[in-house]
Amino acid sequence: MMTTIDLNSDLGEGVATGELSAEELDDALLAVITSANVACGGHAGDLRSMTRICARARDLRVSIGAQVSYVDRAGFGRRRLDIAPDLLTEQLHEQLVALSSCARAVGTELRYVKPHGALYNTAADEDDVALAVIRTILRDADERGHAIPVLTLPNSVLAQMAQQNGVAAYAEGFADRAYTETGRLVPRSEEGAVIDDPSQVQAQVLSMVLTKKLTTMNGSSIDMECASICVHSDTDGALALARQLRTALEDSGIALRPFIDVSNK
Repeated sequence: MMTTIDLNSDLGEGVATGELSAEELDDALLAVITSANVACGGHAGDLRSMTRICARARDLRVSIGAQVSYVDRAGFGRRRLDIAPDLLTEQLHEQLVALSSCARAVGTELRYVKPHGALYNTAADEDDVALAVIRTILRDADERGHAIPVLTLPNSVLAQMAQQNGVAAYAEGFADRAYTETGRLVPRSEEGAVIDDPSQVQAQVLSMVLTKKLTTMNGSSIDMECASICVHSDTDGALALARQLRTALEDSGIALRPFIDVSNK
């Protein structure tokens, strides 16, 4: 049986790199990745960017995910905010509805949810924040008739909470982030948290996909089985790195496919 993996990236964040504008970078990445985590207003993005990316993703048969976030555009969603769970659920639901509406307007559908930044990391360890994400998905399910999955760290509180509430959870690995021995991401405030050596990034990805293991920041080996690999779009050389990773995966006999099948829409 052929090994398959999904390659995802964060789009619609308004980040330009090198000679490419933010829109050009998004379009170029959409030609490489198989799933797009679309900023839906919390930390970045607006109705125009959401609609444009959804239309392009539809044409390329790229799966669309809602990258819900703390409402913190100034901090790019990377600051943990102390928000009452009910208010957080309401804010996340507004973001989910906005992106879902944009997707449907161009004849496609939202396929999954992936929290962004501080929300992603906090939901991995804190029950009340994880439950706010799950309640957002379940509220959306009442409107669409089924619950869309969540993309999260393996063995996280969010994954456990999803399972307990009948929501499918898919495990994600990060191409360009260092890990702790507990399987969590090294905080960006620490030196070495973001891996900037392309050869090291490639080695980590191939290890995760082919051996289902990775080497942590302190040199230990941990299990890391995942359905999708994230390559960040806001780091220097993101496009070149994404292209390099896709080539390396395909050269290793690994097929790239969305972890959630894209329908005819």
